[in-house]
Amino acid sequence: LNIANVPGQSTSVAAMDLNPVLAELGPSPMVAVQERARALRDAGEPLVDFSIGDPREPTPPFIPEALKSAVPEISQYPTVAGLARLREAIAGYIDRRFGVSVDPDTQIVPTSGAKEAIFTTPLAFIDRTAGDAIVFGTPGYQIYERGGRFAGAEAIGVRLGGDFVLRAGDVPADAWGRARMLWLCTPHNPAGSVTAAADLDALVATARSAGVLLCSDECYADLYEGDTPPSSVLQAAGDGAGGVLAFMSLSKRSGMTGYRSAAIVGDPRAIAAIKRLRSSIGVAQPEFIQEAAVAAWSDDVHTAERRAIFAEKRRVLRAAFDDLGYEVVGSSAGIYLWVRVGDDAAVTARLLDSGVVAAPGSAFGPGGEGFIRFALVPTVDQCHQAVEVLRTCLTQI
Repeated sequence: LNIANVPGQSTSVAAMDLNPVLAELGPSPMVAVQERARALRDAGEPLVDFSIGDPREPTPPFIPEALKSAVPEISQYPTVAGLARLREAIAGYIDRRFGVSVDPDTQIVPTSGAKEAIFTTPLAFIDRTAGDAIVFGTPGYQIYERGGRFAGAEAIGVRLGGDFVLRAGDVPADAWGRARMLWLCTPHNPAGSVTAAADLDALVATARSAGVLLCSDECYADLYEGDTPPSSVLQAAGDGAGGVLAFMSLSKRSGMTGYRSAAIVGDPRAIAAIKRLRSSIGVAQPEFIQEAAVAAWSDDVHTAERRAIFAEKRRVLRAAFDDLGYEVVGSSAGIYLWVRVGDDAAVTARLLDSGVVAAPGSAFGPGGEGFIRFALVPTVDQCHQAVEVLRTCLTQI
């Protein structure tokens, strides 16, 4: 940011000093894809966009109705702890979904979406003077690394194996020794793989032995195939959830991406520290959104309906890739299809030129090269349209 010609500023200052982490991390590889897609869209070119996990299905009507009825005549600040009835609704969901009892008062804090919660949580636990580290699987959601780095932690990426599941044995012993926090994602973004209950048990046991806070991103836990839902780290942790935190979200479960509504659930000591942190940040969720969240967490029927829609999208695209001879890896849960294609940058560019936007696997870190990610966000009809493009583009490679 050049301020040499700004009135009132010293001309001896050529540029504003920035946090070096901003420069070190650099822009996401997705930026170039999004800019190219925007240019095509602005030029009137038809696009089917699978790049960002923002589904097109309408939010179930009872949710915005709950929000509208809760907009107050006089607006006042919300509290960090959130409405008691929201925490009770989340606790009810945790009990129904995972068979785990949690205390609404001490084990739950609502958040303004999962992304900000994941980014800010390390600020409560990382001691930048002690050489603390955070550990995460790669490829994966970039916010684990970015939040840890901005908090002052060393970021240790563990390259995932062929099934894209992070297991306790994948983490080097010296990393366990330096880690303050470990990030898990199940169902996994970008690969859609699911961590088995036995692997969760081992992660919890190892993290506790090492004194590492195990943080599990479970924002896609309700979107899966078949009759066996993904397990939660809360189940592995048992009563009190000692040493673990689960991050839950309504974004995909209930079609509420724009509402920014999520929650952190787990260890009461960690939740207390997070509440103390969040009182300094100003990220408490507005109460009218909390009322919409109460309605969403209290109902499972709409989630089952959404699950069926995503399953149909997955079926349409998977069948096309199978026919074309491309391997679909993981992709059994969440809202993503993870496809091995060889040169992910070249294939992404080729598809984009033909009106289909996908994410290159390299955008998700080391280990993502050679894959592309399809977010199952367009409608079922649009998925059928995209299949025709896939057949034309990918048979020529």
